[in-house]
Amino acid sequence: MTNTIAVRLAALLGFLAVTLGAFGAHGLKDTLVRHDAVAVFYHFIHTVMLFVLGQRRPVESGPWLSFLAGIVLFSGSLYLLALTQARWLGAITPLGGVSFLVGWLWLALRAGKATS
Repeated sequence: MTNTIAVRLAALLGFLAVTLGAFGAHGLKDTLVRHDAVAVFYHFIHTVMLFVLGQRRPVESGPWLSFLAGIVLFSGSLYLLALTQARWLGAITPLGGVSFLVGWLWLALRAGKATS
């Protein structure tokens, strides 16, 4: 993965986090308040990490992809759960949480090591 692709995807995910946060706060406030706030918070925090990792040369693909998977699985399942009330989506959410944990642990274990 190139730095340009990593940063562009991070920027688009940041745009999406702000858009969904505003949509939840204003457009569907009563429906989305419970799930959307958590989804947007984790989405936005990990989008910032995607941006930070995208600035490294070379991009550390493992943690970057772990955070991306976490956003899609964790936040994405909560967004869909809030909109559809399909309770089975709640079973997907922990997989996203594990993806976030894997990304953070990966960074901790790689700290101080040269990337290549």
